[in-house]
Amino acid sequence: MEEYKSSLTLYPYVLLFIAILSVSVSSIMIKSSDTPTAIAGMYRLYLSAIIMLPFVPWKSLRSSKLDSKDWSTVFLAGLLLGLHFLFWMESLVFTSVASSMVILALQPLFVMIGSYFMFRERASLLTVICLIAALLGSVIIAWGDIGVSREALIGDGLSLIGTILLSAYMLIGQKVSPKINANLYSVAVFFIGGSVLLVYNLLNNLSLTRYNTSDWTYFLLLAIVPTIFGQYVFNLLLKSIGATTVSVGIIGEPVLAILLAYLFLGETISIFQFVGGLITLLGMLMYFWLQSLQYSIAKHPSD
Repeated sequence: MEEYKSSLTLYPYVLLFIAILSVSVSSIMIKSSDTPTAIAGMYRLYLSAIIMLPFVPWKSLRSSKLDSKDWSTVFLAGLLLGLHFLFWMESLVFTSVASSMVILALQPLFVMIGSYFMFRERASLLTVICLIAALLGSVIIAWGDIGVSREALIGDGLSLIGTILLSAYMLIGQKVSPKINANLYSVAVFFIGGSVLLVYNLLNNLSLTRYNTSDWTYFLLLAIVPTIFGQYVFNLLLKSIGATTVSVGIIGEPVLAILLAYLFLGETISIFQFVGGLITLLGMLMYFWLQSLQYSIAKHPSD
């Protein structure tokens, strides 16, 4: 079986930061548009797949020896990505963004547990402490905006399902990444995920075409910035640094989103956001420092 080796020309954690920053921009972009989220998500994924098509090494596909089980795994990953978008969007109808953010921050824990059972990856006690610190920071960030009600509990439940789906998507991506080129994998899962949203939009009788030029520009920017420079880079990094580390990086998205909203939208930063953001960043930096040491040792074992 041919394996696709990591050919990253940049230090992986630099790429991870670029991806997190790109995904963080999406919150500002979404606030500036009133188009249905499911429509925006569908075109975001479809346009990303179309843009990346010319960069897929089709010749390597013939010698990759991917079997039906591997292709079923890729299909499952795309299905999980599309379902994640659906559950996550629906959760925001019932609960606050703050509550959803806290639940999304649980993703690294789910991925870490899944990595143990799927790949026998063991985390050190210090690594777990750093991860818990980052999660604690996320809770503090959202503390001032969390509410409790029947609708909020429904939304939190949907958000939890969406987070579990995203965690499974990351784990499956790590499992199949040695067997398939990252460009081909991303095009496939983006197209499948977009198709899931297409079915949802058709079932809910949402218009697929009646949008003005600014909306189509918005769809295109969503495809380029948070999807290609964000989600695609996450897929690219799964083989070199693993799903758990990528998931920890995603915890930093709310922190960067808060900073961007302060700089570009004039939003204020509360004391909870400031303190929680510092704790999150400290926990993440410590985690990445420990992981980077392991990465360097693995890359240069004889040094």
